[in-house]
Amino acid sequence: MPWLREEEKIVFRRMKKEKVLIQAEISLDKDFLERLRRKAMRMRKWVKVMKAGVTQAVVDEISLAWRKSELVMVKFGVPLCRNMDRAREIIEMKTGGLVIWSKKDALVVYRGWSHGLTSKVSLMECSHFADGQETSFPTVSHLTSGNTINLSEEKSNISTLGRSLYREDTEKKSISICIFMKEDENNQPVIGSLYERETDRLLDGLGPGFIDWWMQKPLPVDADSLPEVVPGFRPPLRLSPPSIRPKLTDEELTYLRKLAHPLPFHFALGRNRNLEGLAAAILKLWEKSLIAEIAIKWGIQNTDSEQMAYELKNVTGGVLLLRNKFLIIFYRGKDFLPQGVANLVAEREMALRRCQFNEEGARVKVAETFQVADEPLAKSSTVGTLSEFHDIQTKFGDLKKEKKELELPSEAQKENLERELRNQERKFSILNIKIEKSAKELAKLNSSWQPAELDVDPEIITEEERECLRKIVLKLNSRRGVFNGVIEGVHQHWKRREVVLSNLLVSVGSLMVS
Repeated sequence: MPWLREEEKIVFRRMKKEKVLIQAEISLDKDFLERLRRKAMRMRKWVKVMKAGVTQAVVDEISLAWRKSELVMVKFGVPLCRNMDRAREIIEMKTGGLVIWSKKDALVVYRGWSHGLTSKVSLMECSHFADGQETSFPTVSHLTSGNTINLSEEKSNISTLGRSLYREDTEKKSISICIFMKEDENNQPVIGSLYERETDRLLDGLGPGFIDWWMQKPLPVDADSLPEVVPGFRPPLRLSPPSIRPKLTDEELTYLRKLAHPLPFHFALGRNRNLEGLAAAILKLWEKSLIAEIAIKWGIQNTDSEQMAYELKNVTGGVLLLRNKFLIIFYRGKDFLPQGVANLVAEREMALRRCQFNEEGARVKVAETFQVADEPLAKSSTVGTLSEFHDIQTKFGDLKKEKKELELPSEAQKENLERELRNQERKFSILNIKIEKSAKELAKLNSSWQPAELDVDPEIITEEERECLRKIVLKLNSRRGVFNGVIEGVHQHWKRREVVLSNLLVSVGSLMVS
């Protein structure tokens, strides 16, 4: 039957990620690399890299350790331990060594043959050169500004022991390896993804890249290397379009924060004050992008993100979208004008003022021409002149400003009252709905309620019970007088027996006390 036939299952195999060879695997002999890795697994001492990253002190410590051993283990703390690929690139670029082994947050760096050798074994090997024998060993030139990796081999005389460590086919050859992602029409190498290339193009010209960046590429601009004071720097001219308020609404603020989430960091900042150079770079960036993201450097003392945001807001005039101890996000604002547009607006303002002065001069000239010489000069009127306009501005400009300032709080209070009224109306409607629902439930309960039949009074005893209890009482010998506290004793006595013998009465079942 077709409905009983088992359906064929299609299984898609998981594609394995291609392993990218590191520089040590490319340049070193396989047997020699395995020996170095076995030696690295037994290492128990390391150089610690703190939050500040691979500083010059760390590089000096690694160089000092290389004098005693050809391998040095480096352990990374946050934030570099979260991205060990980036940590490997930084350590190879700053120290000139080769990373041969990695495990979790630790890397083992090999010093290479180009390093100055001072150990006893190395001196012995270098002192015994083989006459007439040449062996080539690779020297690695790291990633340069052209984004290529060149591996050139230099020929040198070393001992037979040293020659056996490298491949035989590398003798008397020179290898040049270039890693290309794509080639354009001019046969120029293109490195990195489209995302990295577009970000680099966006940040091109803003400043040098931050080498110690702990996240994925592209590298942000190092804001600390920008000048602290820029001569002639002024906050930009801002002008809102007609009928548009520069203040952001809650919906716009939420949208911009979501928009900024996948964007890369544009700057890495580590100082609190003197940020005019960074402000100039941000203004240049805002001509291409709406948002500027600034990462706060790790491991730098006395960094205050609140002070940084306050200084940048004063010098740029942007809108602060988000701030915490790791990042600061600024929006350029609705009233932002690019430099070209701002220059055009300033030129237009100057032309308008020049036109007003020319009109004023022409009016005064015409008035002097039509004056009669015999008549005394009458006092000229200033109605409709430029001087009258300036007088009105100086006289009533402050009043308009004060009136506007007074209108703004009144509008805000009115808006708050209307919002509160809407909230109260909503709560009142919800309360009415609950009351109606409760009334319906109560009506259902009342309709289904039926009174139960009255039970027989349990305090009434029959004649047979009375006669039996009387016989029990007559057999009792102890008698109690009715004194203070006797009633309480009677109640305590009833916990164990049903009757109590008294001088005045016999209590059976219950005692009536008035």
